[in-house]
Amino acid sequence: MATIAVIGTLDTKGREHQFVADCISQSGHQAYLIDIGTGGDPQVIPYMSREAVVSMGGLSPDVLRKDREQAGAAMGEAAARVLLKLIEQRKIHGVISLGGGSGTATATAAMRALPLGFPKVMVSTLAGGDTSNLVGTKDIVMIPSIVDIAGLNRISRPILASAAGAICGMIGSASIPPAQSDRPLILASLFSGTSQAVLHAKTLLEKSGFEVVVFHANSSGSITMDSILESGVAAGLLDMTATDWADEVVAGTPGSGPKRLEAAARSGTPSVIVPGGADMARIDPRQPVPDRFRSRNLHPHSPQVTLLRTNVEENAEIGRRIAEKVNLSTAPVSVLLPLHGLSQIAGPGTPFHDADADRALLQSLRGSLNPRIHVTEFEGGINDPIFAESCAHALLSNIRDKAARGA
Repeated sequence: MATIAVIGTLDTKGREHQFVADCISQSGHQAYLIDIGTGGDPQVIPYMSREAVVSMGGLSPDVLRKDREQAGAAMGEAAARVLLKLIEQRKIHGVISLGGGSGTATATAAMRALPLGFPKVMVSTLAGGDTSNLVGTKDIVMIPSIVDIAGLNRISRPILASAAGAICGMIGSASIPPAQSDRPLILASLFSGTSQAVLHAKTLLEKSGFEVVVFHANSSGSITMDSILESGVAAGLLDMTATDWADEVVAGTPGSGPKRLEAAARSGTPSVIVPGGADMARIDPRQPVPDRFRSRNLHPHSPQVTLLRTNVEENAEIGRRIAEKVNLSTAPVSVLLPLHGLSQIAGPGTPFHDADADRALLQSLRGSLNPRIHVTEFEGGINDPIFAESCAHALLSNIRDKAARGA
C-alpha cells in the first residue's frame, strides 16, 4: 500500500480534496491530506495543518498573515520542503492537488521541486491553456477541471475520481524498477526537420556505448535539456537543432530564451553544434498572421504550428548569436555546417530552399566564431546519412579529447 499526499487549499476546496482522498483510499492506497491554504479555517481536518507545513518548511508563522499572493508563494516554498522530506523518509509515493489560479500556482511550485519520475498530478482550472510556467521542466500531469473546483456535482465528481485513479495508476507504474544504466549520457536536440539526422547519429552513438536522450527543440524541451546540462551529468551534447534560435530572433513563437547554448559552456560539456532548423521560425496558425509576415514564405506544419522561412537578415543575426554562445565553451566543441539545406524542407527543390538565406547564416556563424573552434563544412544537406555520421564521430572525438585532458 502506497501513501499519496493530497495537498491543497483546504479553506476553499477542502471537500473536493477530501473526495479525492476518499477515492484514493477506496483504491487501496492511503491518502495523506495536507493543508496549504492561507485564508480561513479548513473545511475538513487535514493530516498536516498549514501551521505544521510552515514550521516543517522552516518558515516563520508570520507568512500566513501576509497578503494572499505573498502567503501563497511562501506556502509553495514550504510545501516543497515538506514534500521533499516526506519523500526522503519514504512516507509518500505521489502527490495530487486541485486548484484554481492561486491554488494551482502554490501546488505546482511545490511539485516543481520534486524529482523527475515522482508521480505528480494537478487538477486545475488553468489546465486548458498555456501551463508552461506552472509545469516548468518537471513531469507534472495537468488535468483540466472543466468546471470550477467549487463543489461536488455530476461533472466534477467523475473528473476528480478519474484524477485519483490516475495518481494511483502512476504509483503502480512507479513501483516498476527503472532500467539501470551505467552508460555515459549524451543529450541531443531534435525537430521534425532534423529528425532523420539526429536519430541516425543517435544509433551510432548508442552502438559506441552511450545512452542518448533526445529533447524536442521547442521552448520547454530546450529549457529542460539545458537544466540537465547544468547539473553536469552529461558526457556530451549533440545539438543539431536551432529552431528555437529562429523563434528568438524572429519573435514568432516564444523560444527558450537568449541563454540557449550557455548551459553546455558553463558545464564544460563536449559538444557538436549544428544550426539545423534555423531556417524556420514557428508561428501559431490559430492566431491571425502578423502583418509583417503576410508576404513571407509560410509552410503549414501542424494544426498548432505554421513555419516561417527565415530571411537573409534574420539568418545573419541567428548565426552571430549562436557563435556568441559557442565561443563561451571551454570543453572541446565542433561546429558542423551542411551547405545544402539546414532542414528537411530547405534543400534544393523543397518549399524552404533559399540559398542566399542559408549562406548568410553559415557565413555569419563561421565568421563570428573564435578561431579555436573547429568548423567543418559538408557538401550536402543536414539529413544526409554521411553528415549524421560525421556529427557522431566528431562528438565521440570531443568526448575522448576531454577525457584525455583530464587524465
